[in-house]
Amino acid sequence: MLREALPQVKMTLPGENAKKSLEKRAVVMPDAIKSVYPCVIKRGEGAMMEDVDGNIFLDWVGGVGVLNIGYSHPELIKAVQEQSKHYFHAMMNIVTHDGYLKLAEKMNQIVPVKGNQKKTMFANSGAEADENAVKIAKSYTKRPNIMVFSGAFHGRTLLTASMTAKKSYAKGIGPFPDGIYRAEFPYLYRMPKGFTEEEAIAYYIKKIENVFEEASPASYVAAIVVEPVLGEGGFVPAPIEWVKAVRKVCDANGILLIADEIQTGFARSGRMFVSNYWEEAGCAPDIITSAKSIAGGVPISAVTARTEIMDGIEPGILGGTFGGNALACASALKVIEIIEREKLCDRSLEISEKCMTTFNRWKDKYEEVGDVRGIGCMIGIEFVKDKALKEPNAKKVRDIVDYAVSKGLILESAGIYGNVIRFLCPLVVTDEQLEAGFKIFEEAIVMC
Repeated sequence: MLREALPQVKMTLPGENAKKSLEKRAVVMPDAIKSVYPCVIKRGEGAMMEDVDGNIFLDWVGGVGVLNIGYSHPELIKAVQEQSKHYFHAMMNIVTHDGYLKLAEKMNQIVPVKGNQKKTMFANSGAEADENAVKIAKSYTKRPNIMVFSGAFHGRTLLTASMTAKKSYAKGIGPFPDGIYRAEFPYLYRMPKGFTEEEAIAYYIKKIENVFEEASPASYVAAIVVEPVLGEGGFVPAPIEWVKAVRKVCDANGILLIADEIQTGFARSGRMFVSNYWEEAGCAPDIITSAKSIAGGVPISAVTARTEIMDGIEPGILGGTFGGNALACASALKVIEIIEREKLCDRSLEISEKCMTTFNRWKDKYEEVGDVRGIGCMIGIEFVKDKALKEPNAKKVRDIVDYAVSKGLILESAGIYGNVIRFLCPLVVTDEQLEAGFKIFEEAIVMC
């Protein structure tokens, strides 16, 4: 059974069948949609994928955080099939369907935003969720500006590409929307030399205050948008003391705090959301956006906020043809049920403990492993040329990714310098598969 299999590559990649598909890809798709892997999927189960040539891969990327419950969960297949017997689509601006209502009700129960009464709307992608969250914040506060951070990734639409820090994702598509201001994210591994963590937190909060002084008055800022763990920016967790301080800044200035949990949500962190940790620390956000693993691969995203905010916006600014699609809602309800029933938050912490123990051992053993960090099963391993100078080693990471896939382990890079390997393995991975992945990964570190 593929679900229980171990990595096995039988040939030099890509195989003959994969070559045909990749050649067709080059003809029919834009080159700008990059793929760095010589893999063409045939089927997937659990944390494993089989390609069209019979090679078997352990997937530590999981569709970039989409497959927290794994590939092809039988209950998910059944839930979508059952819904498809009744109807595929009902647009909520025209008629009401119960799947949307049930999912919104469930999200209102589990999403840890500030406030007791909550409401949720659905869209199709993470970028759409972030765009809608910004619209909601601006409409509610009647303010024109937002603040985002260095290293941030929020999407590739015009607004979210403007919010995203890495401008290679937005090259040549301007002019960009006004009213987006950027502060420095607390990247503690690269904080100013000689600082204590406490001094660094104060330093990074001062960077936010500098934006108020030099770019946009606080009274013009509708929202501060934060990834609880930077995704594309290198899997850098936001320190909880910094989040507490940001919450105070927001409360003092009438600013909404938006947590972009597109990649961090749905058990990835050891809680349903990283914002659960924030809530426990007394600094829950006002708005949370989610997507990725919400429906196990069926496109849907969500924006959740307290009722006061959702009912305080202008009519007409929300809606969309496919938002809250019936098949996606059925899938999402089943995903949440599986996460809760199978205790995948607990499993995330178990996997994380194994990973952090192993990765930190590598940190002590190998000069190139500079930092290991993360929350739950969202872990980044940063590679450097030497530990003292911390010079990024992007070539090492590219070579590791290429070597690992040739042995049956799919890894992905991240980071503003391209020198971080990210861990986003499905939470249904077996211990034996995890150990097989460790073996390939360490071999790649040594060989590259």
